[in-house]
Amino acid sequence: MTGALLAVPAIGFSAIFAVLRYPSFAIAGWVTLGAFAGWIANTKLGLPSYALLPVAFLAAGLIGGLVEDRSLRLLRPAGALTVAIGSIGLNIVIENIIRFFAGNDLRGFNLPLLPDWRFAGIRVGPQQVENLVMAAAIMVAVFLFLKFSRFGRGMRAVADNPDLARLKGIDPKTISFVALFLGCGLAGVGGVLIGLDTSIDPLTGYRVLLSVFAAAVLGGLGSIPGAVAGALALGIAEELALLVAPPTYRTGVGFVAILLMLTFRPRGLLGERAL
Repeated sequence: MTGALLAVPAIGFSAIFAVLRYPSFAIAGWVTLGAFAGWIANTKLGLPSYALLPVAFLAAGLIGGLVEDRSLRLLRPAGALTVAIGSIGLNIVIENIIRFFAGNDLRGFNLPLLPDWRFAGIRVGPQQVENLVMAAAIMVAVFLFLKFSRFGRGMRAVADNPDLARLKGIDPKTISFVALFLGCGLAGVGGVLIGLDTSIDPLTGYRVLLSVFAAAVLGGLGSIPGAVAGALALGIAEELALLVAPPTYRTGVGFVAILLMLTFRPRGLLGERAL
Protein backbone atom coordinates (compact mmCIF):
# COMPACT_ATOMS: atom_id res chain seq x y z
CA MET A 1 0.00 0.00 0.00
CA THR A 2 2.88 2.38 0.75
CA GLY A 3 4.45 1.55 -2.58
CA ALA A 4 1.20 2.22 -4.44
CA LEU A 5 0.99 5.71 -2.92
CA LEU A 6 4.58 6.42 -3.97
CA ALA A 7 4.02 5.00 -7.46
CA VAL A 8 1.57 7.70 -8.57
CA PRO A 9 3.92 10.72 -8.12
CA ALA A 10 6.86 8.56 -9.22
CA ILE A 11 5.10 7.98 -12.55
CA GLY A 12 4.68 11.75 -12.90
CA PHE A 13 8.37 12.30 -12.12
CA SER A 14 9.42 9.69 -14.70
CA ALA A 15 7.05 11.05 -17.36
CA ILE A 16 8.60 14.52 -17.10
CA PHE A 17 12.11 13.09 -17.18
CA ALA A 18 11.39 10.84 -20.17
CA VAL A 19 10.14 13.69 -22.37
CA LEU A 20 12.00 16.77 -21.08
CA ARG A 21 15.17 14.99 -19.93
CA TYR A 22 15.56 16.65 -16.54
CA PRO A 23 14.60 15.58 -13.00
CA SER A 24 11.87 17.91 -11.78
CA PHE A 25 12.27 18.28 -8.03
CA ALA A 26 9.45 20.81 -8.14
CA ILE A 27 7.24 17.72 -8.14
CA ALA A 28 7.24 18.01 -4.34
CA GLY A 29 5.48 21.36 -4.56
CA TRP A 30 2.83 19.94 -6.87
CA VAL A 31 2.26 17.06 -4.45
CA THR A 32 1.52 19.62 -1.74
CA LEU A 33 -0.60 21.78 -4.04
CA GLY A 34 -2.74 18.82 -5.07
CA ALA A 35 -3.11 17.74 -1.46
CA PHE A 36 -4.42 21.16 -0.42
CA ALA A 37 -6.69 21.41 -3.47
CA GLY A 38 -8.21 18.07 -2.51
CA TRP A 39 -8.48 19.09 1.14
CA ILE A 40 -10.39 22.27 0.22
CA ALA A 41 -12.73 20.30 -2.04
CA ASN A 42 -13.31 17.79 0.74
CA THR A 43 -13.73 20.04 3.78
CA LYS A 44 -15.36 23.06 2.12
CA LEU A 45 -17.41 21.44 -0.65
CA GLY A 46 -18.02 18.07 0.99
CA LEU A 47 -16.74 15.97 -1.92
CA PRO A 48 -16.01 12.28 -1.21
CA SER A 49 -12.50 10.88 -1.46
CA TYR A 50 -12.78 9.48 -5.01
CA ALA A 51 -14.02 12.86 -6.32
CA LEU A 52 -10.94 14.62 -4.93
CA LEU A 53 -8.61 12.95 -7.43
CA PRO A 54 -9.75 14.82 -10.57
CA VAL A 55 -9.79 18.08 -8.58
CA ALA A 56 -6.20 17.58 -7.49
CA PHE A 57 -5.14 16.40 -10.95
CA LEU A 58 -6.54 19.47 -12.70
CA ALA A 59 -5.31 21.95 -10.09
CA ALA A 60 -1.76 20.60 -9.92
CA GLY A 61 -1.63 19.75 -13.63
CA LEU A 62 -2.75 23.14 -14.93
CA ILE A 63 -0.93 25.32 -12.39
CA GLY A 64 2.15 23.11 -12.26
CA GLY A 65 2.35 22.65 -16.02
CA LEU A 66 2.05 26.36 -16.76
CA VAL A 67 4.36 27.54 -13.98
CA GLU A 68 7.04 24.92 -14.59
CA ASP A 69 6.94 25.42 -18.35
CA ARG A 70 7.20 29.20 -18.13
CA SER A 71 9.72 29.41 -15.30
CA LEU A 72 12.14 26.67 -16.37
CA ARG A 73 11.90 26.90 -20.17
CA LEU A 74 14.77 29.40 -20.47
CA LEU A 75 17.03 27.14 -18.40
CA ARG A 76 16.64 24.05 -20.61
CA PRO A 77 19.37 24.99 -23.15
CA ALA A 78 21.85 25.13 -20.24
CA GLY A 79 21.42 21.44 -19.51
CA ALA A 80 19.58 19.07 -17.21
CA LEU A 81 21.62 19.94 -14.11
CA THR A 82 20.80 23.64 -14.39
CA VAL A 83 17.09 22.90 -14.84
CA ALA A 84 17.14 20.49 -11.90
CA ILE A 85 18.66 23.16 -9.67
CA GLY A 86 16.05 25.63 -10.92
CA SER A 87 13.30 23.13 -10.07
CA ILE A 88 14.60 22.94 -6.50
CA GLY A 89 14.30 26.73 -6.22
CA LEU A 90 10.82 26.59 -7.74
CA ASN A 91 9.80 23.99 -5.16
CA ILE A 92 10.95 26.27 -2.33
CA VAL A 93 8.86 29.12 -3.76
CA ILE A 94 5.77 26.90 -4.05
CA GLU A 95 6.12 25.59 -0.50
CA ASN A 96 6.40 29.08 0.95
CA ILE A 97 3.46 30.42 -1.05
CA ILE A 98 1.32 27.58 0.30
CA ARG A 99 2.65 28.22 3.80
CA PHE A 100 1.80 31.92 3.48
CA PHE A 101 -1.86 31.19 2.76
CA ALA A 102 -2.37 27.93 4.68
CA GLY A 103 -0.06 28.25 7.65
CA ASN A 104 2.00 25.42 9.13
CA ASP A 105 -0.70 23.46 10.94
CA LEU A 106 -1.42 19.83 10.13
CA ARG A 107 -4.75 19.27 8.40
CA GLY A 108 -6.78 16.12 8.04
CA PHE A 109 -9.41 15.17 5.52
CA ASN A 110 -13.03 14.86 6.60
CA LEU A 111 -13.41 11.09 6.44
CA PRO A 112 -15.79 8.69 8.18
CA LEU A 113 -14.33 6.86 11.16
CA LEU A 114 -14.31 3.14 10.41
CA PRO A 115 -12.79 0.30 12.46
CA ASP A 116 -9.69 -1.41 11.11
CA TRP A 117 -9.93 -4.82 9.52
CA ARG A 118 -7.81 -7.58 11.04
CA PHE A 119 -6.19 -10.36 9.02
CA ALA A 120 -4.02 -12.86 10.93
CA GLY A 121 -3.01 -10.21 13.43
CA ILE A 122 -2.40 -7.51 10.79
CA ARG A 123 -4.51 -4.35 11.00
CA VAL A 124 -5.61 -2.77 7.72
CA GLY A 125 -7.67 0.41 7.52
CA PRO A 126 -10.57 0.54 5.05
CA GLN A 127 -9.27 3.88 3.81
CA GLN A 128 -5.92 2.28 3.05
CA VAL A 129 -7.62 -0.33 0.89
CA GLU A 130 -9.62 2.39 -0.87
CA ASN A 131 -6.41 4.34 -1.50
CA LEU A 132 -4.81 1.21 -2.95
CA VAL A 133 -7.74 0.65 -5.31
CA MET A 134 -7.72 4.31 -6.44
CA ALA A 135 -3.94 4.24 -7.00
CA ALA A 136 -4.23 1.04 -9.05
CA ALA A 137 -7.03 2.55 -11.16
CA ILE A 138 -4.92 5.65 -11.81
CA MET A 139 -1.95 3.56 -12.90
CA VAL A 140 -4.10 1.54 -15.31
CA ALA A 141 -5.55 4.78 -16.73
CA VAL A 142 -2.05 6.19 -17.29
CA PHE A 143 -0.89 3.05 -19.11
CA LEU A 144 -4.00 3.13 -21.34
CA PHE A 145 -3.43 6.83 -22.05
CA LEU A 146 0.19 6.27 -23.06
CA LYS A 147 -0.63 3.25 -25.20
CA PHE A 148 -3.78 4.29 -27.05
CA SER A 149 -4.18 8.09 -27.01
CA ARG A 150 -2.65 10.43 -29.56
CA PHE A 151 -0.82 12.47 -26.94
CA GLY A 152 0.36 9.33 -25.19
CA ARG A 153 1.87 7.97 -28.39
CA GLY A 154 3.42 11.39 -29.00
CA MET A 155 5.04 11.31 -25.55
CA ARG A 156 6.45 7.86 -26.22
CA ALA A 157 7.80 8.99 -29.59
CA VAL A 158 9.49 12.10 -28.16
CA ALA A 159 10.94 10.05 -25.30
CA ASP A 160 12.39 7.49 -27.73
CA ASN A 161 13.70 9.87 -30.41
CA PRO A 162 12.81 13.59 -30.33
CA ASP A 163 14.34 14.35 -33.72
CA LEU A 164 12.52 11.54 -35.49
CA ALA A 165 9.28 12.52 -33.74
CA ARG A 166 9.69 16.07 -35.04
CA LEU A 167 10.17 14.75 -38.59
CA LYS A 168 6.93 12.78 -38.22
CA GLY A 169 5.05 16.02 -37.50
CA ILE A 170 4.87 15.77 -33.71
CA ASP A 171 5.19 19.18 -32.05
CA PRO A 172 7.74 18.84 -29.21
CA LYS A 173 6.42 21.96 -27.42
CA THR A 174 2.90 20.58 -27.26
CA ILE A 175 4.11 17.18 -26.09
CA SER A 176 6.37 18.83 -23.52
CA PHE A 177 3.42 20.67 -21.99
CA VAL A 178 1.31 17.50 -22.04
CA ALA A 179 4.11 15.69 -20.18
CA LEU A 180 4.29 18.50 -17.62
CA PHE A 181 0.51 18.53 -17.23
CA LEU A 182 0.42 14.77 -16.75
CA GLY A 183 3.43 14.67 -14.43
CA CYS A 184 2.33 17.56 -12.21
CA GLY A 185 -1.26 16.30 -12.18
CA LEU A 186 -0.19 12.83 -11.06
CA ALA A 187 1.94 14.43 -8.35
CA GLY A 188 -1.14 16.30 -7.13
CA VAL A 189 -3.17 13.09 -7.08
CA GLY A 190 -0.37 11.45 -5.10
CA GLY A 191 -0.61 14.29 -2.59
CA VAL A 192 -4.31 13.57 -2.04
CA LEU A 193 -3.68 9.85 -1.60
CA ILE A 194 -0.93 10.55 0.92
CA GLY A 195 -3.17 13.04 2.74
CA LEU A 196 -6.02 10.53 2.91
CA ASP A 197 -3.60 8.06 4.48
CA THR A 198 -2.07 10.50 6.99
CA SER A 199 -2.43 14.30 7.07
CA ILE A 200 -1.11 17.28 5.12
CA ASP A 201 0.90 20.45 5.68
CA PRO A 202 3.10 22.66 3.44
CA LEU A 203 5.94 20.12 3.69
CA THR A 204 3.91 17.09 2.59
CA GLY A 205 5.61 16.91 -0.79
CA TYR A 206 9.06 17.61 0.60
CA ARG A 207 8.82 14.66 2.98
CA VAL A 208 8.10 12.18 0.18
CA LEU A 209 10.41 13.71 -2.44
CA LEU A 210 13.35 11.46 -1.60
CA SER A 211 11.20 8.34 -1.72
CA VAL A 212 9.65 9.37 -5.05
CA PHE A 213 13.07 10.12 -6.54
CA ALA A 214 14.47 6.86 -5.18
CA ALA A 215 11.56 4.91 -6.69
CA ALA A 216 12.18 6.51 -10.09
CA VAL A 217 15.92 5.78 -9.92
CA LEU A 218 15.32 2.25 -8.69
CA GLY A 219 12.99 1.48 -11.58
CA GLY A 220 14.99 3.41 -14.17
CA LEU A 221 14.63 7.13 -14.81
CA GLY A 222 12.15 7.73 -17.59
CA SER A 223 10.52 4.30 -17.35
CA ILE A 224 6.86 4.35 -16.34
CA PRO A 225 6.68 0.59 -15.59
CA GLY A 226 9.99 0.99 -13.79
CA ALA A 227 8.58 3.76 -11.61
CA VAL A 228 5.77 1.45 -10.50
CA ALA A 229 8.12 -1.45 -9.83
CA GLY A 230 10.59 0.78 -8.02
CA ALA A 231 7.87 2.36 -5.87
CA LEU A 232 6.43 -1.00 -4.85
CA ALA A 233 9.88 -2.37 -4.00
CA LEU A 234 10.80 0.75 -2.06
CA GLY A 235 7.48 0.84 -0.20
CA ILE A 236 7.94 -2.75 0.96
CA ALA A 237 11.55 -2.04 1.94
CA GLU A 238 10.57 1.04 3.96
CA GLU A 239 7.92 -0.88 5.88
CA LEU A 240 10.19 -3.86 6.54
CA ALA A 241 12.91 -1.48 7.74
CA LEU A 242 10.66 -0.62 10.68
CA LEU A 243 11.24 -4.15 12.01
CA VAL A 244 14.94 -3.51 12.58
CA ALA A 245 15.27 0.29 12.83
CA PRO A 246 13.39 3.22 14.44
CA PRO A 247 10.86 5.06 12.25
CA THR A 248 13.19 8.08 12.06
CA TYR A 249 15.54 6.04 9.86
CA ARG A 250 12.80 5.01 7.44
CA THR A 251 13.70 7.67 4.86
CA GLY A 252 17.27 6.39 4.88
CA VAL A 253 16.05 3.41 2.87
CA GLY A 254 15.68 5.76 -0.09
CA PHE A 255 19.34 6.84 0.17
CA VAL A 256 20.45 3.22 0.37
CA ALA A 257 18.31 2.26 -2.63
CA ILE A 258 19.74 5.08 -4.75
CA LEU A 259 23.32 4.24 -3.70
CA LEU A 260 22.97 0.53 -4.45
CA MET A 261 21.20 1.03 -7.76
CA LEU A 262 23.64 3.65 -9.06
CA THR A 263 26.54 1.41 -8.00
CA PHE A 264 25.44 -1.91 -9.47
CA ARG A 265 22.85 -1.03 -12.14
CA PRO A 266 22.83 2.68 -13.04
CA ARG A 267 20.05 2.24 -15.60
CA GLY A 268 17.65 0.90 -12.99
CA LEU A 269 15.51 -2.23 -12.97
CA LEU A 270 13.77 -1.58 -16.30
CA GLY A 271 16.20 0.70 -18.09
CA GLU A 272 15.25 4.23 -19.14
CA ARG A 273 13.15 6.16 -21.58
CA ALA A 274 10.58 3.36 -21.72
CA LEU A 275 7.19 5.08 -21.58
